[in-house]
Amino acid sequence: MLIYKSKIGIGIVIFIALILGLSSYLMIKDRVWIGLIINVLVAVFIAYIFLQTYYTIDKGILRVKCAFLINKSFEISRVTEVRETNNPISAPATSLDRLEIVFDNYESVIISPKQKNDFILQLRKLNPKIIVYLKK
Repeated sequence: MLIYKSKIGIGIVIFIALILGLSSYLMIKDRVWIGLIINVLVAVFIAYIFLQTYYTIDKGILRVKCAFLINKSFEISRVTEVRETNNPISAPATSLDRLEIVFDNYESVIISPKQKNDFILQLRKLNPKIIVYLKK
């Protein structure tokens, strides 16, 4: 079984940190402790999601896992295309440096493996018919 952790995008981390940091500062300043506790819980939840998002390739199956929120399996033999994308749509991806995996039924999933080239290589080993579109 091969495990690929999701790449964590620094831009996403900075954006979330700014929002939570600024709102936490204001809550401390105004002594809104319940709000501060909620912010801390939100930060812990986001960190958990970031650390528990990964993709596995095992026995011809691609499994996409995002904490307890997403747990999907796809047959690699059904993959037709892999495209690089920066689409910000909600997806089990913790970076905007993403891959869209397209299947023969036109279903797709967007992910962000840290080792993108190795990930694509492993998919193509199992299904050489996959067409890969990389940005220049």
